[in-house]
Amino acid sequence: MKRILVPTDFSKQAENALKIAAQIAKKHNSEIFLLHSLEMPLHLNSSADSGGMPESLYFIKLAEKHFAEVLEKPYLNGINVYEAIGHNEIYKDINETVSTKDIDIIVMGSHGSSGFKEMFIGSNTEKVVRTSDIPVLVIKNEHEQFDINDFVFASDFSEECRDSIKRAGQFANKTGAAMHLLNVNTPSGFKTTSEAKEKMEKFVSSMNLENYTLNIYNDTSVEKGILNFAKDTNAQLIGMSTHGRKGLAHFFNGSISEDLVNHANMPVITFKI
Repeated sequence: MKRILVPTDFSKQAENALKIAAQIAKKHNSEIFLLHSLEMPLHLNSSADSGGMPESLYFIKLAEKHFAEVLEKPYLNGINVYEAIGHNEIYKDINETVSTKDIDIIVMGSHGSSGFKEMFIGSNTEKVVRTSDIPVLVIKNEHEQFDINDFVFASDFSEECRDSIKRAGQFANKTGAAMHLLNVNTPSGFKTTSEAKEKMEKFVSSMNLENYTLNIYNDTSVEKGILNFAKDTNAQLIGMSTHGRKGLAHFFNGSISEDLVNHANMPVITFKI
């Protein structure tokens, strides 16, 4: 986690993410790349004449003013922060920056006021999660201290999730967290405890994971099971795999539980399958 990318629109939610990135940077001696994607009015973005130039320059100057204000924040003291302005859609700017700057992790805020649905589905965040080849840490609220001791990683333990779980294990090791691998048992996909346990044990037997537990949790839906188990274990972070083509809809079988949407306030990290 030596190079951290923080996309920003200079909102409170973006600052929440930047504060977390700053904490990570200080612990791991990391650099932060702060990226703002300009959403130019269409007539300026496509204007071929110079008449629109002064107005477009206004937006650039305004972004530079915001950058200057952000860089004065005390929580960034002692951290190397590099700012950049993108001109494409945010997820395109992010992917280009990840590639050219060799970024290790993306930390971004969510504007969703109620949880997973607004955090991911039909949003810029969802596009970033779906298209990113590196881990994406989504921050919803302000956290004074971001210490990860217990990290819940939910999975169906299918073979396609193997690499993402391996990378999640590496992330847990770097942060010093215990990783609690979770299989949520639901009425629609019921397995006996012995069946579920055997599948999980077989799955992890050749993975060389460290400091982990295997957990089977019974609930009425996958979403409720993740949230309730995370609460029961006092976890500080929820992790999951996400499918490049389908986003998180793949994991949730096309539906997001309202209960989880309304109550999932802790950070979420995704690893692409």
